[in-house]
Amino acid sequence: MGPVLTSSIRVYIIWYGTWKSSQKAIIRDFLHSLSGPVSKRRPTVGAWWNTVQLYTDQTGANISKSVVLAGEVYDHYSHGKILSRMTVQEVIRDSIRNGSLKVDSCGGLYMVLTSEDVQMQDFCRAVCGFHYFTFPSIVGYTLPYAWIGNSALQCPEYCAYPFKVPSYMIGFEPLKPPNRDVGVDGMVSVIGHELAELSSNPLINAWYAGNDPTAPTEIADLCEGIYGTGGGGSYMGSVSVDTYGASFNLHGIKRRKYLVQWIWNPIVNYCTGSNFMG
Repeated sequence: MGPVLTSSIRVYIIWYGTWKSSQKAIIRDFLHSLSGPVSKRRPTVGAWWNTVQLYTDQTGANISKSVVLAGEVYDHYSHGKILSRMTVQEVIRDSIRNGSLKVDSCGGLYMVLTSEDVQMQDFCRAVCGFHYFTFPSIVGYTLPYAWIGNSALQCPEYCAYPFKVPSYMIGFEPLKPPNRDVGVDGMVSVIGHELAELSSNPLINAWYAGNDPTAPTEIADLCEGIYGTGGGGSYMGSVSVDTYGASFNLHGIKRRKYLVQWIWNPIVNYCTGSNFMG
């Protein structure tokens, strides 16, 4: 019964902590690949987003195809290296108040990305990323936002899986990351996960499963761990391997490759991706 993002989606990134230029480029190129220049190589990041676009609002309008990186700001540990869900909202508030980011209440998504040395409430134990909406009492506005952390130093075996694997998965070898950065390549899939859910459930009252909107199962949750045909259980599915031995399932701009989880398809009622092999 709630809205989905049918107008142009504008992403505003807060780079919290310390980031290498190469890490930021990987993430920027992923976002630009969602609706930017189409790669001649298939399957593409843009085609993956087509599954998200299948979701509609009450009028039948689909989620927007247009996803653009509309703004960026750098925050050098303004709230320290240990954050909570509430301090994430304070980080967003401060970037708006100081004029670094504008208020964009119609299509704007705010994304706080924390570097590998920043600890977050429930990180690793329960979440690799989360999304919600800001509280007017803190930020002054109701704005959809997400947090995603770089897990390279904290729990890569969970939040950068399958580029690292838990010790109990005996016999499973980690895959090589397509951009040679375990933490950031792991983040890309979580960013895709959160973008899909932010777009289809921005105010936590639209597309989700279950009876409790405060603890919903959303369109990416249903397909977590599935990256290719045949995926399920402990098997990620069939994905491609490049000449360097790195695993991927999507092509992006600038010859980038990515490994991103599938999304629940409301038309066929199972998980799909643009690398589906029928």
